[in-house]
Amino acid sequence: MKVTGIIPARYASTRFPAKALTLIKGKPMIQWVAERCLQSDLQQVVVATDHPEIFTTVKALGIQVVMTSGNHPSGTDRCFEAMSQLTSKPDFIINIQGDEPLINPDQINLLIKNLDSDTQIATLKKKILDEETLFNINTPKVVCDLNGKALYFSRQTIPYIRGMEMKDWLNHFDYFKHIGIYAYRSDILAEITSLSPGNLEKAESLEQLRWLENGYSINVIETEHESIGIDVPEDLKKLDPFLHLLV
Repeated sequence: MKVTGIIPARYASTRFPAKALTLIKGKPMIQWVAERCLQSDLQQVVVATDHPEIFTTVKALGIQVVMTSGNHPSGTDRCFEAMSQLTSKPDFIINIQGDEPLINPDQINLLIKNLDSDTQIATLKKKILDEETLFNINTPKVVCDLNGKALYFSRQTIPYIRGMEMKDWLNHFDYFKHIGIYAYRSDILAEITSLSPGNLEKAESLEQLRWLENGYSINVIETEHESIGIDVPEDLKKLDPFLHLLV
């Protein structure tokens, strides 16, 4: 089974333009992400960008990179275009966020380990341990069925515990945040990128709801590793306690 990792890295961002090239300990963020992916069990790692400066930077590092359209609405769409440019079609594509320089290779390996021919889409979750994360609408949550398949993703805290003060919820239920790394079977990636946004996605602004609404199954595997995304320049401060891990 061939599994290829694709790292979408667009240049334009209203909140943090050119963040893929921002330096962290002297290296561009996209380099940290790619190098950590190369430490995993992926057979191939490809950066998919829409900007010549990112393309040139990554290529100079000796890391495979492809140019893609600047009009893609999501990283999933960019992954599909990048896959279409590969000379050898993989069985699975893993979409790794280009703004997570602390991505742990073990998270990628955990996904790979849980892939088989019946898998359509797979992703990760992590147990929530604090109230700030639990009630943060910028942190999507996920609930699953007894077989580990996603039932729903929401920015709201789900499930709601009736008759109990919210400050006590963590003591009575295991809540999980969604970790935004996806594995797609190649044929499924081609299918989901042809779908139009549904009402659930429009309401929550979560693209994975489009797939659920159209009947696709998403396997959700629990990880113990934290994930830190860099959305705005101020988020770089979140890396300070972990900079020693970047070597």
